[in-house]
Amino acid sequence: MDPLRPPAAVIFDLDGTLVDTVPTRIAAWSQAVDERGIPATAAQLGPLIGSDGRMLARRVATDAGATLDDASIDALDRRHGEIFSELNADPQPLPGVAAALAALDARGITWAIATSSGRDQVQASVAALDLDHAPAIVDGSHVAHAKPAPDLLLLAARELGVPADACWYVGDSTWDMEAAAAAGMVPIAVMAGAAVQREALVAAGARAVLDTADELTGLLPG
Repeated sequence: MDPLRPPAAVIFDLDGTLVDTVPTRIAAWSQAVDERGIPATAAQLGPLIGSDGRMLARRVATDAGATLDDASIDALDRRHGEIFSELNADPQPLPGVAAALAALDARGITWAIATSSGRDQVQASVAALDLDHAPAIVDGSHVAHAKPAPDLLLLAARELGVPADACWYVGDSTWDMEAAAAAGMVPIAVMAGAAVQREALVAAGARAVLDTADELTGLLPG
């Protein structure tokens, strides 16, 4: 791998990157689509986690041969969010996350969270990180198009006052890697909470694939 340019800021995905919530996301989507009579397996849903919820809902409906209008798609996405909030009772930080965030703070490198999740779905997960300061968070309610569109990431960079091409984006899904590349950021993948294979992340543009978040420290300038 070519050396990575040092980051002015690091932006993180939330589900599956900082906290162990991808299985909960899959369970919430499974229940939501089942209520609508739309069949979907965990194997189908896993690789879609992290993308814009409306896009996910439309993809699953199309794959099942169902035709839903925009209002129904929006309703399905909202229902998934309601179920997720009910199920997400005890999220836990993924391995190495605390060390990675501490390393950034120690180096004076600013960081933020950019997640496709709705505003009301992030509180429990962020609280699980047990941070001593409130992080900057850009969620899916802040933009018209969430990942794989780069809008979330670009907004996060603007909120931090840092050029997008000076940021690293750390995520666990192909949508994260595609969004980072589209934003001009350095895409970095972490496998600990991912629902996809390493090869898929590389194919989606990952410049580095880490097993756990603390390996990020080895990529940072001393």
